[in-house]
Amino acid sequence: MTSIQPIEPSTTLIPEKNLGKTLTVGIITAIFVIAAPMIIGAAGGNYWVRVLDFAMLYVMLALGLNVVVGFAGLLDLGYIAFYAIGAYTAALLSSPHLTSQFEWIAHLAPNGLHIPIWIIVPVAMSFAAFFGIVLGAPTLRLRGDYLAIVTLGFGEIVRIFMNNLDRPVNITNGPKGITGIDPVSVGGFSLAQTHSLFGVQFPSVYLYYYLFVLCSLLVIWVCTRLQHSRIGRAWAAIREDEIAAKAMGINTRNVKLLAFAMGASFGGLSGAMFASFQGFVSPESFTFWESVVVLACVVLGGMGHIPGVILGAVLLAVFPEFLRSTMGPLQNMIFGHEIVDTEVIRQLLYGLAMVVIMLYRSEGLWPSPKHEDKIAKLAKRSGKKPVRA
Repeated sequence: MTSIQPIEPSTTLIPEKNLGKTLTVGIITAIFVIAAPMIIGAAGGNYWVRVLDFAMLYVMLALGLNVVVGFAGLLDLGYIAFYAIGAYTAALLSSPHLTSQFEWIAHLAPNGLHIPIWIIVPVAMSFAAFFGIVLGAPTLRLRGDYLAIVTLGFGEIVRIFMNNLDRPVNITNGPKGITGIDPVSVGGFSLAQTHSLFGVQFPSVYLYYYLFVLCSLLVIWVCTRLQHSRIGRAWAAIREDEIAAKAMGINTRNVKLLAFAMGASFGGLSGAMFASFQGFVSPESFTFWESVVVLACVVLGGMGHIPGVILGAVLLAVFPEFLRSTMGPLQNMIFGHEIVDTEVIRQLLYGLAMVVIMLYRSEGLWPSPKHEDKIAKLAKRSGKKPVRA
């Protein structure tokens, strides 16, 4: 049997050489993130920068779902509903739609509601968090497949509501969606326009990329703080053994509701950003398939591990578009014409890639390090060796 000697707190500090290495990696990563749209835009055009924008949206969504699935161990198949709630909240508060439907709103705002984004975002996050609690409250006793079925139903209910709330009172405009949504604008600086800095042109897709990166960094910071807090440890306890967590005095009811609320709020943030970016929302953007993709980002990246989830989100956002753009030209180069529909090949290779990853990397591409490995690594840094008992 192997036991590991306890390590004094002073030895758990990061050594100077490792701190320097971490700082170097951080600086290189920051430079790459800042330069990414310019590099990708020069190589592939603004289309690929737009793909990168959606990758950042998926990062926020995946991190939000990771709170529920990865941290608390609660399987949620309807997470895209909170994305929809955030998007429609932003759409209704920053477009002329409600003004055209309700006379009393038209008297208050004849030109339409054009509420600033810095007000819309907290409202969208609050609405999404509220509905997260609404979903979580009746499902507190459910686990596994039963919880998955209920959350799947919730996601579809929200989509169907959005699709049918155009009569007798037109709130969501039904399947036609809501148009004319204001772009993000702060102090007259609109992200929908091209701006220049030191002679360098920054199109709208570049500016939205930087905004989404800032939002993603905020979500990463909050998730990291939560993971290492008392709440995060309570989520981990519930994930491993809910009965034991109750026995240790953890209020599992409130802790699980908090997981649903926090995860949903990040979905609301993503939805608000999506609506402002697109300028248009419709129920077609919030299908069950989107929930599956976001869940795949978490599972394939590494459940509970923030860097892994980010990696999974970026790969699953970029990989399908890469296949879409290469399969047609590749067939033309080999056979002289397309013998199989490009979309069919894309879906086939996309599914095959996920199956291969789950076969050979069942814990994800970048799984969370095990607790025993962390202790052994700290022991190695301190110069102490495990003692055989």
